[in-house]
Amino acid sequence: MLKFEEYVEMASQAVAAIQYPAQPAGLYEPIAYTMALGGKRLRPVLTLMTCDAFSGNAAKAINAAVGIELYHNFTLLHDDVMDRADVRRGHPTVHVKWNDNTAILSGDAMLTMACQYITRTPADSLPQVLETFNATAMEVYEGQQYDVDFEQRDDVTESEYIDMIRLKTSVLLGCACKVGAIIGGAGKDAADALYNYSCDLGLAFQLQDDWLDVYGDERTFGKEIGGDIANNKKTFMLINAINDATGDDATELKRWIADCDPSHRADKVEAVRNIYTRLGIDKKAERAIERYTSQSLKWLDTVEISDQAKTAFTNFATMLLRRKK
Repeated sequence: MLKFEEYVEMASQAVAAIQYPAQPAGLYEPIAYTMALGGKRLRPVLTLMTCDAFSGNAAKAINAAVGIELYHNFTLLHDDVMDRADVRRGHPTVHVKWNDNTAILSGDAMLTMACQYITRTPADSLPQVLETFNATAMEVYEGQQYDVDFEQRDDVTESEYIDMIRLKTSVLLGCACKVGAIIGGAGKDAADALYNYSCDLGLAFQLQDDWLDVYGDERTFGKEIGGDIANNKKTFMLINAINDATGDDATELKRWIADCDPSHRADKVEAVRNIYTRLGIDKKAERAIERYTSQSLKWLDTVEISDQAKTAFTNFATMLLRRKK
């Protein structure tokens, strides 16, 4: 097994080496811009780590890793349009820097590029990899639709929210791990266990994202703090606050949810954050993050890989739990 930083470097170099046609510039420049913004590269790193754990050769999965990263960034381009998000990784989003049509079309091109890279998988693994990737892609779209549906509902439950983020976020982390395992020659049980490891880790990851959007440091988080509050996003935080608030807190929360005046954004974010803190929603989120992280690590006990590999996957989970962005 390599060091975590070496997998990151390997993935980053492969992404940086993507060749984009010069024309039409309006299609490819936004893609190059998006991929150059960086990001944590968690998904390609998981693919490389898992392949290495079973085969001792992470490079076998490099094309699949790049494909999964392209796919992930494609979803972000479209999500930013749908969410009207202005900042991504500390920079203007594509629909802000260019326009909505550019973001949609460049996102479409990224999806096709992702599929092109995925199909460069070694032939003996390709059928399973394609089946896993395509099933995951459909689940991601389902998760996004549920997220959109929730915007029109005031009765979303915590369990419904967990199901939604499992589809929208977790399954792609699971896919990254499973694809690496398949290419590395893992058996079905081992590949499935690592899929479950990553899915549970993905739930912890998204809940941490919810927490950071409220309590994080904007200088390190990479996007404007409080976006979920300003947009009344049905996150773990808001759903639990709606369910738990009583008396004055419930009245105030309803008032701020109804207030969509952009000029009140700062006041709304501060007020709702204070409600969350009074209700202990921040602590409830932290406990859920720890719970899903613990569940994730239990799956490693069922996989026959080296102690070094298990340590690497454990350290990966710990890193995500402690992240600030």
